[in-house]
Amino acid sequence: QGPLTESGGGLVHTGGSLRLACTATGRTAGNFAMAWYRQTPGQERIFVAGINLIGASPHYADSVKGRFTISRERGKNTVFLQMTDPKPEDTAAYFCNICNGPVSTMCIRARDTREVWGQGTLVTVSS
Repeated sequence: QGPLTESGGGLVHTGGSLRLACTATGRTAGNFAMAWYRQTPGQERIFVAGINLIGASPHYADSVKGRFTISRERGKNTVFLQMTDPKPEDTAAYFCNICNGPVSTMCIRARDTREVWGQGTLVTVSS
């Protein structure tokens, strides 16, 4: 098992909901912001949502704003992504990582993260 473990993916229909979880082991993620990213085949990994080290100031990509909610317990190494009203275009592999700083705006680019990437969790949205 690597330092990052994502879970909770699966098949969901439009109008449904899904909750993803990510746990970071080893490095103290509680000192940094954490973020979720997603990737489809042949595309770059892109930022979805991030949250700062105390579980405040969530930041979202425009494509998911108002539909997804990121959360974490203050100082904990686990972050969640609640997906509501998912759309087929949300279909992707979802990954999490630890940001290179205390606020999630510091890791909008996937390369500005600290850990080796995990296996991700696949989300498939069916209409």
